[in-house]
Amino acid sequence: MGRVTERRRVIRIRDGAVSTRPDTLVAEEPMEIRLGGKPLAITMRTPGDDFALAAGFLVSEGVLAEAGDLANIVYCAGATEDGQNSYNVVDVRLTDGVPVPDISLERNVYTTSSCGLCGKASLDAVRTTARWSLDSSPGTPVRIAPEVLSALPDRLRAAQRVFERTGGLHAAALFTAEGELLDIREDVGRHNAVDKIVGRALQQGRLPLSSCVLMVSGRASFELAQKAVMAGIPVLAAVSAPSSLAVDLAVETGLTLVGFLRGSSMNVYAGEHRLALDDTAAATG
Repeated sequence: MGRVTERRRVIRIRDGAVSTRPDTLVAEEPMEIRLGGKPLAITMRTPGDDFALAAGFLVSEGVLAEAGDLANIVYCAGATEDGQNSYNVVDVRLTDGVPVPDISLERNVYTTSSCGLCGKASLDAVRTTARWSLDSSPGTPVRIAPEVLSALPDRLRAAQRVFERTGGLHAAALFTAEGELLDIREDVGRHNAVDKIVGRALQQGRLPLSSCVLMVSGRASFELAQKAVMAGIPVLAAVSAPSSLAVDLAVETGLTLVGFLRGSSMNVYAGEHRLALDDTAAATG
């Protein structure tokens, strides 16, 4: 089975001095997701939490909504030409009675570690398949203070174990509205890290994540906003910029979307009603 990191020889140049040394790199391998034995998608990912990744992907696709929808997930033996198990092909079986989406040649998709589900960025698709309203929390509606948000990037970075060795991984972390870290996953693809978070929550019977905050390294793309909405997560925060389509989706669904979260500074693009802002400050400008 693939490892999270690999060692490679590099030539290092520092201030004109040349040396040779081993370098630790994040591993990247393809993983094929099959549904009921039929190929569905391929993603480039960092090996680890593969079953959670597959489950989270199917949550974002509107196929799974609760642990009872999932019968099992297995690695496909004999996936290679020599009959060995590559641990890069997983097959997801749904519980009897759970609708199986149409899998055709047109439906098969290829995802990359950089862009997520290419060509499927549709506001209508999310609107019609989302299982939960973000403003229908069974408990007290989420309300988070800006100072709590400000602390999340440092807490996420402090919990990134593999990044410290490689500098090459994205991370997604789930927090409470009080800033307590609930889970963190790393992957070469930011959308994979989110799928691993959501998949673990599904396996543990914790969807929807209606009282949680999702913090991601890097930017907030449409795919990440989509995954947050499909998992019932009301707040998405990112250290970098959101895309215009991510903002459109946040406005339409009521998702609180925060970008450029660095130190005490941040931009709130949608869903400001969940932030505990001073009324006067909120009205300024």
